[in-house]
Amino acid sequence: MLVRVGSSNDVAAGAIRVFDVAGTKVNVASVSGRLYAFDDACTHRGCSLANGDLDGTTLTCACHGARFDVTSGDVLRGPAERPVRSRTVQVEGTDLLIEA
Repeated sequence: MLVRVGSSNDVAAGAIRVFDVAGTKVNVASVSGRLYAFDDACTHRGCSLANGDLDGTTLTCACHGARFDVTSGDVLRGPAERPVRSRTVQVEGTDLLIEA
């Protein structure tokens, strides 16, 4: 099920924004004109990934340096061992819809 969380204009190019999706914090990253959605909590220690550094499609957690691929949620470098949940994201008109 997709849930409207805001406008596609709410996420600046090259940036990350966190939204509440049915009680869960979910990030949306804008990379090269595409939007990617993934859970906010780092799988290492639960730090917010919204505070991390986005470089292309690689997101580095600000707490302990784990790196994730925002297109899939896959771990690129530890200390995290498990991927973050990637979610479907769609834009209809300007409505931003994310998988709940």
